[in-house]
Amino acid sequence: MKNIIAGIATLIVLGLMAFTASKGGAYHGGEHGKIIEDFGDTMGQAKKVEVPKEKSDRDKEMDALSALRDKAGSAGAFKVSQAYKSKCASCHGANGSGIQNGKPMMGPKLFGQSEAVIYKDLVEFKAGRKENIIMKGLLMSLEDKDFKELAKEIGEFPARAEALNK
Repeated sequence: MKNIIAGIATLIVLGLMAFTASKGGAYHGGEHGKIIEDFGDTMGQAKKVEVPKEKSDRDKEMDALSALRDKAGSAGAFKVSQAYKSKCASCHGANGSGIQNGKPMMGPKLFGQSEAVIYKDLVEFKAGRKENIIMKGLLMSLEDKDFKELAKEIGEFPARAEALNK
């Protein structure tokens, strides 16, 4: 009985595949994909019309961030501690921008956040009040004084970047 049901299902799938192929293909646009080619000039010759692609929201955001980065100068040139490099930079970027090579990183932007907010977040991640397995794992071996040092350093990022741009 199982073989009969499997055979019937296979025949139905093959039939649907043949029907789709006979209609011009599902992934090649079929008849609708040929509309742009049908537009002709005044001489009646078909010519391809290039339709400009609209940028996605993510592309627009990246363009805006690139423009801001160009306007503000290179904030990535300031020095950071080894603790920040080893614990934070891989997810939040070398300068806390949350962007590396023009692409968003896994961690959010830290640049511009106050020392108090960063410290509070670090404590909450370690305590488990804010859920993030990666953050909790990175912070397990750190103590309160380490949190204060990291928070102070990250809070100073805007001032460090401004000092470089002068």
